[in-house]
Amino acid sequence: MISGADLWLFIAALGLGTFGLRFVFLGLVGDRPMPAWLLRHLRYTAVALIPALTAPLTLWPAATGGAPDPARLIAAAVTLATGYLTRNVILAIAAGAGTLYAGLALIG
Repeated sequence: MISGADLWLFIAALGLGTFGLRFVFLGLVGDRPMPAWLLRHLRYTAVALIPALTAPLTLWPAATGGAPDPARLIAAAVTLATGYLTRNVILAIAAGAGTLYAGLALIG
């Protein structure tokens, strides 16, 4: 187990790192226009973030002890298909949530 002093040192280091990252963009670069190549790459940050957060919970869910679950895999496929076909994030999330709810009720 980590000691109290080490834990607080780690939390302080994470806080300083987070502040530093935000300060670079807001404090140092905030009053200047960003280069076009950087803006082009930043557009994809949100698109990459949602799959990065949900993939581990879909493929290795803690609720099943890390084993893939058919209900979650089907819900992920329905979410992906709905999002791709409709280009509507809210509808895709709702379809995936409904499919997961129904899949867990039917499959267990």
